[in-house]
Amino acid sequence: MAIVFFCPECDRRYKVHDDKAGRSVRCKDCGGRIKIPHSGERTPGGQPVYRHAERQSEFQLAVGDGENIDLISDHIESHIGPVKNVYHELLSDLVHLDVHIVEPSRKKPCFTLITTGMSDLPMTVPDGLEDFAHAELLICLPPDWKLDQKALQDPNYNWPIVLLKTLARMPHEYSTWLGFGHTIPNGDPAKPYANNTQLTGAILIPPIFAGEEFCQLELSDKTINFYSIVPLYPQEMDLKLKTNADTIFEKLDRKFSGIPFLTEPDRPNVAKSRFGFF
Repeated sequence: MAIVFFCPECDRRYKVHDDKAGRSVRCKDCGGRIKIPHSGERTPGGQPVYRHAERQSEFQLAVGDGENIDLISDHIESHIGPVKNVYHELLSDLVHLDVHIVEPSRKKPCFTLITTGMSDLPMTVPDGLEDFAHAELLICLPPDWKLDQKALQDPNYNWPIVLLKTLARMPHEYSTWLGFGHTIPNGDPAKPYANNTQLTGAILIPPIFAGEEFCQLELSDKTINFYSIVPLYPQEMDLKLKTNADTIFEKLDRKFSGIPFLTEPDRPNVAKSRFGFF
């Protein structure tokens, strides 16, 4: 029996015998590493399922691009608010990732955590999408979320930061890319991010709460795209895979009514009706 699968970087189609399932190969077009699935996996909505092979490269020490950091920081302060604190990475692999903290305000009543450093290197995007090769990520937390040093040692409070940095480094680890509508489960099979939540995956959407001008930062040598991480319940992930990103985006937008999509560990599940059915 044949397996049909697609390269996660350039979407080249491959067809091999099923005795090659589970092997790691490199794409003949773009050189990206692919783990051959046990079937030609597609979501019920028709999108390819990408299963990345284990990273093969060794640790590569990285330092931050000071000019890039300053430009992104100015962009954050112009559109979201003053950066009150920065979680600096002491030892960095591939890219130096810092997390900038904007505290809650009357205009934006939440913590906004934003990466710098992900965009220091281009992601491996398909041909024609070069304008989307650079990105930074953000996540919004409720105003009562604990971010002191003690809380940062507690998995029930630090998991959004771990998620933020894990996703920001992932494209560079696996020669892939992240963009609007991409969903990433927390493992395979997916498991909750922490003991205090049943959220098991995430979707990337535009940070529309910050205004259209914030979503892209045009620099002389690149365009940086900003995406919000919205953690999802398993049922929400299933709904997105059965339909498309717009379906779950619209349901989330109705729930949050135009305010930032907060990462609340026990928020209502938008894929369930009030009676508990899909």
